[in-house]
Amino acid sequence: MQKTASDAQRLGGLLAHRGFVRFLAARLAVSIAVQMQTVAVGWQIYSITRDPLDLGLIGLSQFLPFVVLILPAGQVADRRNRSGILSACFALELLCALLLLAFTLSGLSVVWPVFAVMVLFGVARAFSMPAGQALLPNLVPPALFSRAVAVNSSAWQLSTIAGPAIGGLVYLLGPHIVYGSVAALLTGAVVLMAGLRTPPPAPSTEPDSWHSLLEGLRFVWQRKIILGAVSLDLFAVLFGGATALLPAYASDVLMVGPDGLGWLRAAPGVGAALIAIGFAWRPVMRRVGSMMFAGVALFGVATVVFGMSENFVLSLAALVVLGGADMVSVYIRHMLVQLETPDAIRGRVSAVNAVFIGASNELGEFESGLTAAWWGLKPAVVVGGIASVAIAGLWMRWFPDLKTMNRFPESRLRPGSAVMPP
Repeated sequence: MQKTASDAQRLGGLLAHRGFVRFLAARLAVSIAVQMQTVAVGWQIYSITRDPLDLGLIGLSQFLPFVVLILPAGQVADRRNRSGILSACFALELLCALLLLAFTLSGLSVVWPVFAVMVLFGVARAFSMPAGQALLPNLVPPALFSRAVAVNSSAWQLSTIAGPAIGGLVYLLGPHIVYGSVAALLTGAVVLMAGLRTPPPAPSTEPDSWHSLLEGLRFVWQRKIILGAVSLDLFAVLFGGATALLPAYASDVLMVGPDGLGWLRAAPGVGAALIAIGFAWRPVMRRVGSMMFAGVALFGVATVVFGMSENFVLSLAALVVLGGADMVSVYIRHMLVQLETPDAIRGRVSAVNAVFIGASNELGEFESGLTAAWWGLKPAVVVGGIASVAIAGLWMRWFPDLKTMNRFPESRLRPGSAVMPP
């Protein structure tokens, strides 16, 4: 009972930090907006072309500017005010929503304008991801950081439940209603972030150079446990990600409309949110490495089940399990990266982490669309799930220290600056 009361007090103490609450509310609004927009864009494009490859090109159009800009974006996050960077990125995403609204109202009949907007959206994501990841440790004291990670993840997972479901239902009224709602949510996020005050980063004595730009990459390469964790997540989701194909699955396999697509997109968020809430209440303390590998293997198995299913309820259940399993590896990877990284290079290391995340998500969407165009929907998803299980086995052999890791490394966080010196 005393432990339960202490857990509740710590969660309450976390919400007493106004900067964290403001950041959390803005991120929740943006995440819901992006999830709604994702449903609308996927259904709109597939209804025009009926080509699964175009679903993959949505991801590729976001990934290309992302991968080009992400390392410079990490350096910017270490040299400039991180909350200001997020405000500018949310404003750019607002512009993207308004452009999609304008194209739709003008009678969209070709898809290239949407791909152009997704390129612009990829630019915003390139700068927002390292800034957002690096900002979080500066908003809460070290004792609350693990819970802050879990609560932040829970908010994102809540958006992956509510956003697609709302987007699918609202799409029944028309895509222009979805994009208008997205613009309203992003406007609120810009206002929230503009009012967030955080201390500026410490002045850097290191000149801007290629050596400085690549510092985050060198750091990850030298920390083999971090390298193993982020690369495991990269390749597992790269080959096992099936979400890009959900519009085609909803339309051609499960025979449901945009509202059904919304529930399919929401299902992984349900599983992930349940796991994230559990971690917020009881953070992971032991058997960290084995839990991460088990999560990736279960992710692959759930992907295979989804790929073989032709029943809507079974498909939803498989996606719920898939999302929960993925949340385990996401949580552990994020904790490892943030606890191991000095604040002076946190933005650049977060940028490297974001490259792996972006490659697994957006490039994974392109891979899924490409293989579906070659092999068909079901074989592409099933083979990807099997590949995820195989990757978990290979990484256990190649990164034995990660497999046997029992606890997280000692935190570099300290009160005031959020980091310990390296």
